[in-house]
Amino acid sequence: MIVRLYHVSIKSNYYYEELAKENIERKEYIKPVRGEITDVHGNLLAMNQIGFSISVRPHLKSDSENLKAVGEILSETFPDLNTTVLYKVYKKQSSPYNHKFIKVVDFIPYADMMGAYAKLSLNPDIKIEAETKRYYPYGRYVAHLIGYTGRSNQKENKADEVVDVVGKVGKSGLERYYNKVLQGELGYVINKVTATNRAIQVLEKVPPKDNKNLVLNIDIDLQQMIYEEFAKMKETGVAIVMSVTGEIIAAVSYPAYDPNLFVGGISTKDWRALQEDLAHPFTNKITHGTYPPGSTIKMGMALAFDKAHPGILESTEYCKGYITIGNSKHKFRCWKHYGHGTVALRQAIRESCDVYFYNKSLKVGIDAMAKNLRSFGLGIKTGVDLPREYNGVIPDKAWKMRRFKQPWYKGETVISAIGQGYDSVTPLQVARYTALVATGKLVTPRVAKEVDGNITKPVIKPIRFNPVSITEIRKGMYDVCNSRKGTAYKAMHNLPVVAAGKTGTSQVTSIPQSAVKRLKESELAYFHRSHAWITTYAPFRDPQYVVTVLVEHGGHGGSTSGPMAAKIYKWLYAHNYFKKKPTSEERSKLEEEMKAPSSVPVHTTATHEKPKKVKHKKQAPKEMDLF
Repeated sequence: MIVRLYHVSIKSNYYYEELAKENIERKEYIKPVRGEITDVHGNLLAMNQIGFSISVRPHLKSDSENLKAVGEILSETFPDLNTTVLYKVYKKQSSPYNHKFIKVVDFIPYADMMGAYAKLSLNPDIKIEAETKRYYPYGRYVAHLIGYTGRSNQKENKADEVVDVVGKVGKSGLERYYNKVLQGELGYVINKVTATNRAIQVLEKVPPKDNKNLVLNIDIDLQQMIYEEFAKMKETGVAIVMSVTGEIIAAVSYPAYDPNLFVGGISTKDWRALQEDLAHPFTNKITHGTYPPGSTIKMGMALAFDKAHPGILESTEYCKGYITIGNSKHKFRCWKHYGHGTVALRQAIRESCDVYFYNKSLKVGIDAMAKNLRSFGLGIKTGVDLPREYNGVIPDKAWKMRRFKQPWYKGETVISAIGQGYDSVTPLQVARYTALVATGKLVTPRVAKEVDGNITKPVIKPIRFNPVSITEIRKGMYDVCNSRKGTAYKAMHNLPVVAAGKTGTSQVTSIPQSAVKRLKESELAYFHRSHAWITTYAPFRDPQYVVTVLVEHGGHGGSTSGPMAAKIYKWLYAHNYFKKKPTSEERSKLEEEMKAPSSVPVHTTATHEKPKKVKHKKQAPKEMDLF
């Protein structure tokens, strides 16, 4: 009896106190205004349209006169409203346990509501509240960076109190990555209410913390220019412009979608159209597209060889157009049918000799190659401030055993050495690694410049390279863009700044051994054509920006992606992104310097035999030696 008396009179007192308080006090949350997103010049990329939402009093029976009257007055006022959907939404949320007004219309534009506000607000069964709706003025131009907001689901509501109250959340892009910042914090007001739930006194009011904005490094004018160039080319692909310290100035994944379609809930028709489009406009190719890097990997591969076996780059290789491994007659061919002859490091970069890298890779091995390439940022996430970034693959023996339960073969080593086989990377990884080659510093890319007033700081990791080797690699990249034998000379040599780079042609289908001469890319079916890469930096002497372009199934990097990169550099120069244009004297001095003999000690270790004419016969593939 005493225990029970204690429980009822003392221990339960707190519970009943709170219950009584709920009967006389009502707490209502105040939604924060979602922060805006602007480009580096202050142009609005994500903003809020002002309007109103409409809610209906709970506990109205579905067949009652009151509910029908509400439906009629709303349909008369706003003829485009679907009352069938309205009733369905109300019925779904109506419950004896729900004492809150039920939102039946998410958004009515400010101009549409103004004439009807006074009339509707007099109806006790209707509640009108200020509301905002996300709007993206530049639509598809920045869709894959900005992302979009949408209605939150049950899981998202449980995870975040603000999302639960607001009912909207960032679904992709920066809207998702910085959702916690952009959405702000809830405010609230506590009212004293009567028995009929009518507020009679404000007891406490705390304003929301809102307008937490993002300022990006993006230049929307450059972003638009690149997007329109892809549209003119009628090609799909990616272009990234990044400073060597990691600021992303532009990043286009083409084609894209209109994010405004998702704000109020996308229609089935529009969603199906996105899903069935073979160009994959919904895929963010910047961080989700994984492609064989092709020859763009060769600078990193040379550095990986040098890290694993110091001095290995001092020896030349002899290219007769192909190599064979062991007793196998299978030919691993160079892109140049008759070969390059004796090749040193700089020429191997300039003319993209495959055999040079085949031979070096067999001396180093896949495990050492993969370990070093990953340390250069390939096959791993860059850490960019965009959600769900993909890793890609830089394979080694352990990876293949885990993935396929199979051993590694020497033949797989040589094709990995030229960025084919299992190799796959994202365009952003290639841009980041290009900045590393240009400066010796591995940076973390970032789209946001300011987050709620706080400047984002660059994250930079220095990586030491053999100074002689890295110098020769950079000279080779200079030659690619400025020497007549360079694979991007035609597109890149006549720019207002001196650029250096590397092209790449990443195959998507294998070439049969029986093919004596490979078909031109233009002669292949579209989806059999190679992806066309170019990755560059400029100025050569004082690197400031990286430009990486990938055209899907574009064929050759120099002829397809090169012109796009050249246009980007011309735009950057015209808009004062570079300090000055090199004088003719400075160009001449640089050209003379580049003609000077290599400082790398060159040792000839390969047998310089001329290739013999071989009759090409169709042969069954043989198993490669284990490596």
